[in-house]
Amino acid sequence: MLHARVVKRLPHFTLEAEIRCPAGCVTVLTGPSGSGKSTLLRLLAGLDDPDEGVIGLGDTVWRDTAAGVRLPARRRDIGLVFQEYSLFPHMTLARNVAYAAVDAGYADELLALFGIIHLAGAKPAAMSGGERQRGAICQALARRPRALLLDEPFSALDAATRLALRAQLLKVRDRFGIPIVHVTHDLAEAAQLGDAIVSINQGRLDPDWFDRQLDVHLREQGALLARRGIDWAGSGPGPIGKEGGATTVGRGEERPARKPTLASTGGGSLPTPGRPRREDQAV
Repeated sequence: MLHARVVKRLPHFTLEAEIRCPAGCVTVLTGPSGSGKSTLLRLLAGLDDPDEGVIGLGDTVWRDTAAGVRLPARRRDIGLVFQEYSLFPHMTLARNVAYAAVDAGYADELLALFGIIHLAGAKPAAMSGGERQRGAICQALARRPRALLLDEPFSALDAATRLALRAQLLKVRDRFGIPIVHVTHDLAEAAQLGDAIVSINQGRLDPDWFDRQLDVHLREQGALLARRGIDWAGSGPGPIGKEGGATTVGRGEERPARKPTLASTGGGSLPTPGRPRREDQAV
C-alpha cells in the first residue's frame, strides 16, 4: 500500500494530507485548480519535500521528516506520467521505452499491450497525442514500478481518445496490481477510474466537493439533452457513497476478473484475481 501523511506550507495555504492507496486500486485526486492535488503527487514522487510527515510504500519508508529519512525520487521505484508528453523527441518510440526497460523484449511487450507496436520505429513528432501518451505510460511501466503516479495525463486529448486511454488504464491496474494515484479535474474520468475519489480544496479534505460538482454537471447535461427534445431524468455512473472521507462511486456492473500480470512488478506478491476492496481515504 502506498501511504502518506504530509504537511506542506504553500504561499496561500497549508496542504495537510493523509492518503492510502492499496495495491491494485486507483485513487483519484480531484478538486479545484490550485487546491494542492499536483503538489501532493509531487510529494509522493519525491519531486517536492514535505515540511512534516511520512511517505512510504509497504514497509519501505521514502520520507520521514522526524527520523531524517529521505529517499530520492530515482530510488522510489515509481512510474510518473504528466500531462506534457515525456518522450525524448530524437528517439524512436521503441528506444524511448527501452531506455527505461530492463530488456528490449519487455519494452516490445508493453508496446503490444497498448496497441502501438506498429509505431516502434516512429519518432514522437510523427505520432498523435493519444499515441504519445500511450508511449509515455509504456515508458513509465518499463521500469517495473511499484506504484504509478499520473498528473492529468489525458486532459489535452480529445474525448474519444480519453475514453480509450481510461479503459487501458483500468487494464494496467488489473494486470500490474500496483497502487495508482491519478490527478484529474474531469468528473467523468474520476467516476470511471476511481476506486476511491479524494477531493482536495485549499489543501484540505472537502468530502462534498465531488458531489456538488457532479450535481452541476448533471444539470448541465440535462439542459443540453432538453435542447434536443430528450426527456432526461438524470443518471450517474452508479451509487455514490462515503468511506472514511472519500467519495466512492459504484459502476453499475462488475468488472471482469483480473488477468495474469505481464511480469513481476517488484515488491511482494500480486493480489489474487477479483475486484479489490475499496479502502478508506483521508486528506
